[in-house]
Amino acid sequence: MNNRPKLIASGYVFTFVLITALFFLWALPNVLNDVLIKQFQKSLELSRFQAGLIQTAIKLGYFCLAIPAGLFMQRFGYKNGILTGLIVFAAGCFLFFPAANSGIYFVFLSGIFVIGSGLSFLELGANSYITYLGDPATSARRLNLAQSFNPIGGITGVTLGTLFIFSGNEPTADQIAELKSQVTATGNAYTDFLQTENSRVWPTYILIGIAVLVVAFLIWRAKFPKIAKTDSTDGSKGSFKTLIKYPHWYGAIISQFFYLGAQLGTWSYLITYVQENSPMTEKQAGGLLIVNMLVFMFGRFFSTYLMKWFKPTKMMGTYALINVGLMTLCILGSKWASWTGLHDITYWIGICAMMATTFFMSLMYPTNFASGIRGLGPNAKLGASALIMSLVGGAVLTPLIGLIADASWAKAVAPGMVIPIVSYCVIAWYGFYGSRPRGPVFE
Repeated sequence: MNNRPKLIASGYVFTFVLITALFFLWALPNVLNDVLIKQFQKSLELSRFQAGLIQTAIKLGYFCLAIPAGLFMQRFGYKNGILTGLIVFAAGCFLFFPAANSGIYFVFLSGIFVIGSGLSFLELGANSYITYLGDPATSARRLNLAQSFNPIGGITGVTLGTLFIFSGNEPTADQIAELKSQVTATGNAYTDFLQTENSRVWPTYILIGIAVLVVAFLIWRAKFPKIAKTDSTDGSKGSFKTLIKYPHWYGAIISQFFYLGAQLGTWSYLITYVQENSPMTEKQAGGLLIVNMLVFMFGRFFSTYLMKWFKPTKMMGTYALINVGLMTLCILGSKWASWTGLHDITYWIGICAMMATTFFMSLMYPTNFASGIRGLGPNAKLGASALIMSLVGGAVLTPLIGLIADASWAKAVAPGMVIPIVSYCVIAWYGFYGSRPRGPVFE
């Protein structure tokens, strides 16, 4: 007789499917940011650092709304929290229309911030709710399974961006000078070119906003089974004062902060790295970003399968150490580090190493999340809110990579990849040591 705990509790399968669909939705804008970073460097004439602020805007939305989202769900429940997140998400998408017409970067960033604010509700609600839909012993595996559908949204997002946002028109410096010399009714031909490039962005976001509202309607009509309140017998809702007693919780916050910095930093500058180190066009480099998301999806499913036999946190620590080596190879295989001779052999060495890290980062987010909130009992919702806030690591570390890349001694993305190397060292520490549940753990 098989005594293994069920992955999904009886009666919760449909709910699991419905919530898992949200993982697809929030991947769309997150991965489209990687396209926008490259697009806005062209259409808004931004530096690498300035373009990296796109990730700052979306993760600040997470950071600022995570605690309010947690408090909202404590009072009104997961369903109302998720509906609120979907409506705010759609509103941010619709802001892209006035942003494109104005051509003002701040307006774009405002829309992205609003999207991030909505996503904080979705990620907190979906990630937390999934962990309750079965035995606590299978929570990390269950969350990894749900998260495995997140890359499908990422693949869809980057495909939309590559096909409909990237025009493939990349004028050289001489061509730009020629366009500026051509006078038109609105200024010059180059100004018209920039406006045309900006206008390519909003239709994709309007369609996403409409799709989000459709999903919100379906969830509004659906019935959510109530989670039994087994967390506490005294009706306590938890407190941050109590949470400090759980080292594995605040260790997860640190690990998640650096994970998002590593993930977003790598993906945000993948297209730029490819174009700096190869003869590929923006559309060809965008195609590699699609492949990158396929690798991520395969990594999620494969790693979830391996969790039948291996402890998720130990796998995460091992994967992190592998990524330290791959990121080092990414730097040494770049044109910037031509003195190593690796780039002269083939530019694919650095590119493949960079993309290979995506496979090994695939299990890190859900494993960090599930490990961090395990055993928190009535403190779980507040603990999960703080974990969502830790996603601000992408807001801090991504532009830092751009700042290094813009430095006079660098002028390339490759040396900025030292940031992910440091990040993976921190994640390895948490996987092997910091993730052990400690404190007044609730079973």
